[in-house]
Amino acid sequence: MATKQQKLDAIAEQIVKDKVTPELAGQATQLVFGDGNPDSEVVFIGEAPGKNEDLQGKPFVGAAGKFLNEMLDMIGLTRDDIYITNIVKYRPPNNRDPLPEEKKAFLPYLQSQLEVIAPKVVVTLGRHSTNCFLPDLQISQAHGQPKRVKLQLKHDSKDVLDVVILPLFHPAAALYNGGMRQTLIDDFATIPLIIKKLQESK
Repeated sequence: MATKQQKLDAIAEQIVKDKVTPELAGQATQLVFGDGNPDSEVVFIGEAPGKNEDLQGKPFVGAAGKFLNEMLDMIGLTRDDIYITNIVKYRPPNNRDPLPEEKKAFLPYLQSQLEVIAPKVVVTLGRHSTNCFLPDLQISQAHGQPKRVKLQLKHDSKDVLDVVILPLFHPAAALYNGGMRQTLIDDFATIPLIIKKLQESK
């Protein structure tokens, strides 16, 4: 029986084998697949790797990642307690926004990741990640408000994952905006409360 980590490694290998977004792959240093604890109840999803992530092969290791680590620390968690990934797994050139077709190309692999990890809470970081799951939501209005959803895991299957999605501003946006920084810290503080509520309702 394969462990969750082995299953995740197999998905990462599949991305390379399937030549997903060859233009992005061609100019990236490496695939940035995901990092953390595959048994976690919480998965954080950003949009795409940046320069530091591309070099180190891990998501959220630059300035935004440092701020994310600080916020995790505030709620008594570390990177080892959560799993973190991006929708798009290769760095877009010059840190441009991922294109709709790039997000679409990676979505099945992201769904497979979530299927393996089976988290209770999915924290979407930023507009791209939020709209991937909740297309009609405006993050400026919906941030910090948990939404219970059934995520369809495969395009044509009955497999669904019952999760709470918590839309948050992207940590990178908060680095240059003091007010947003505090909003993000406040929104982040709801994560342990959501987990506790879910554990109580089991």
